[in-house]
Amino acid sequence: MVKRVSFMGADCPVARALDVIGDWWSLLIIRDVFDGRRRFSELQSGLGIAKGMLATRLRDLVERGVLTTTPASDGSAYREYVLTEKGSGLFLVIVALRQWGEDHLYRPDERHSALIDIETNRPVDRLSLRSTDGRRLEWRDTWVRPRDVA
Repeated sequence: MVKRVSFMGADCPVARALDVIGDWWSLLIIRDVFDGRRRFSELQSGLGIAKGMLATRLRDLVERGVLTTTPASDGSAYREYVLTEKGSGLFLVIVALRQWGEDHLYRPDERHSALIDIETNRPVDRLSLRSTDGRRLEWRDTWVRPRDVA
């Protein structure tokens, strides 16, 4: 088996982020927690993931501060997984992946779910990157400034 390389020391913040959440199971677990699944059994049955794989991914997400465990909300002996502030910060990542999938992975006539604003009961606007003066930016309108050399 090939040993996984860690990117936590990389200069690139994308590489560091992928070190924490860069496999599909982790992102799907996070998506399901956003959608209200909290217990191991809910996550396992909803994803169809092997119990050992799920246990490993959940342990990693807890150790990396994306999820935490709390006593079950119904007072039972179970534990529930909840997003930390760090984990909640991944909401836009999940929405961006959702919107990219909607744009590129469905036929025009194929039905799919929609992300709805609870207050208005209407679909949410598309994500977009804006400059500080409000202009919409595309990838060609940006560049990454190298960090200062000492």
